[in-house]
Order: sequence, then structure tokens, then C-alpha cells
Amino acid sequence: MDSLIMEAADATAVPAGKALAVDRNAFSRRIEERLIAQPGLELIRGEVTEIPEDGITIVASGPLTSDALAESIARITGGEYLYFYDAISPIVEGESIDMNRVFAASRYGHGEADYLNCPMDRDTYETFWKELTQAQEVPLHAFEEIKCFEGCLPIEVIARRGIETLAHGPMKPVGLIDPRTGGRPHAVVQLRREDRDGTLYNIVGFQTKLTWPEQRRLFRTIPGLGNAEFARYGSAHRNTFLNAPTLLTETLQLRLHPRLYFAGQITGVEGYVESAAMGLLAGLNAAHFVAGRGITPPPRETALGALVAHITNADRKTFQPMNVAFGLFPPLPGRIRKKERGEHYARRSLAALTAWQATNASV
Repeated sequence: MDSLIMEAADATAVPAGKALAVDRNAFSRRIEERLIAQPGLELIRGEVTEIPEDGITIVASGPLTSDALAESIARITGGEYLYFYDAISPIVEGESIDMNRVFAASRYGHGEADYLNCPMDRDTYETFWKELTQAQEVPLHAFEEIKCFEGCLPIEVIARRGIETLAHGPMKPVGLIDPRTGGRPHAVVQLRREDRDGTLYNIVGFQTKLTWPEQRRLFRTIPGLGNAEFARYGSAHRNTFLNAPTLLTETLQLRLHPRLYFAGQITGVEGYVESAAMGLLAGLNAAHFVAGRGITPPPRETALGALVAHITNADRKTFQPMNVAFGLFPPLPGRIRKKERGEHYARRSLAALTAWQATNASV
């Protein structure tokens, strides 16, 4: 759908197997250059602390919305917004990785060998697990209730669910054979490039709220990271989002103030692509509104439609942010083998999206 965000992501992608990862600086720079060159657009650099009182406005303030702007949103929405704590993974400098103790591979050989894998035998893994469950975390204020999105749980929280939880989760070794032993490790820690040159690597799935000294001590026990230098430590942060089922229509307009649109992660979606998708929809919806034309939401058979339908129709009392997932789509007709369902969902989705674009997507 000619998304600026997705175009920039493809143009600045770094090797990551089947995942889409970007060089963050190049990605940001490309988007900024396109915006500055856009006719009729004025870029004003400064903090926005209040929602404008007049005109069509799209609020795309992201998961770290400032306190002042969050208060303004709360006044307009009647205080119906929530927050939870999200966590991010550490990043290590590529030069500090001991390449003699890791091996390059992607699970099941999918794509190129884009990940560095730090293998653990059972004893190493169990020692690491024990230390992780006892490591010191950053203390939070007493009034801060931790409500973590399930897909971004801190690694130490996952570990406390059981000794083998990590080995069947972010450290699962399935589809990975250590070429030095010819066998599968008991567990692996995967490292993924953060930039094209491989100067920085993300410790995949290791979101954490451990203290920085504990991260340095504990993560240096991972094979290959004994001398790791950290370019960024993991951390927990506030993630602001609306109670979308209460507040938003399927066109991402505020129910009580239709001139206001919300876009991105603040709408209650989770994930980079999902957030970009909600921005794309908010822009199309607002443009149609200004032009005096109606627009129907994308069909629920599409990823866009399934996600926006979910966030605006979910249970208001238990609403939590959501990634797109096949479970949000209408069921496929007939009986289809599990391995083939993804292809069927995709084919049906693209056909529905093409039909919807023909009547709705142009202004």
C-alpha cells in the first residue's frame, strides 16, 4: 500500500533470517529526508504538550508519550487510558564477541546464517537459569503495577515459570546444529545484527529489567560473551496505550471527538509493522474525512482489518495490546492442513485487500 515506513525498512534492512530488522540510524534518516522533501508539509521540531483544539489531528506519540501529552489525552478521553511496562534487550558490540565459541546459523537453515548462536550444554544452561532467577532487578516505585505484554516478558520473568521454560522459549535450540559437535545444544542464546556492518548485536529475546551490573555479570557467563561490551543494557519502560475498545472507532477516530485520530502503538497494537499499519490507516481515514468521502475499514480477512477490528471490539475490561495473529482472522472454510493454512490465509487476505483498495484506498 505504498507505506513510507515499510519502504524505508526494506531499503535499510540488515540480515536477520526470516525477520525484518533495520539499521536504525539509516532507517530514521531516510524517513526524515522523505518528510522534509514532501510538498506542503511543515516539520516543526518541539514538544507537543496539548492536543490542538481545532482541525483534524492525528496523535502518533508512541509508547513513550510524555507525561504532559498523556495528561492532555487523559483529559479528552476522560482518563480511560492504561499503561504497562515493556522491556528491551541488551545490545553488545560485535568486536567483543568470541567468535571461536559461537556458530552462525538460522533455525532449520531458513535463509542465510544470519544469527550468531551461543550454545549451552545442560549443566551450563541450568547454572545460568539458577543465577538468572536470583539476579537483582531494578526496583520500581510502590505505585507502579507491572503489567507486561506477554510477547515482551522480561527474560527473568519467563525463567521463573520453570527450569526448562527458556529452553523451550527464547533459548530453544530446535533446528540448530553446532558444527563443532555435530549435535544440537541443550539451549542457545541467539545474537542478531543491529546494523549492516555487524558492529552491534542484539541478544534476541533477552528483554530484561535486571540492574545493569547484574546484566553485565550474568550475560558475560553466556558462551562467547565472556568479554562482551554493552552498547545498550536492557531496561523496562512505560508503554502508554488507549483502551481502544472504549475509545476508538474502526476508523481510529476518537468516538467523542471524531476530528481526533490515533495512530501507531498508542492505539493498542504491539509490534513495529502493526504500529506502522495503524499509522497508514489513520492517514487514509483522515484524508477521506477531509475530502468528505466515506471509507469502510479493511475487511477482516486482511491483516489490517483483523487487527483494527480486534483492538476496537475486544473486551473493554481485559483489553491488552496485541500483535497480528491468524487467530484474529475469520476461520478458513473447510479442512486445511496446518502447514498449509498460512498460505491460504495470505492468499485470501491479498485478494480481499486488492478489492478493498479499488474502492477505498485512493483519495
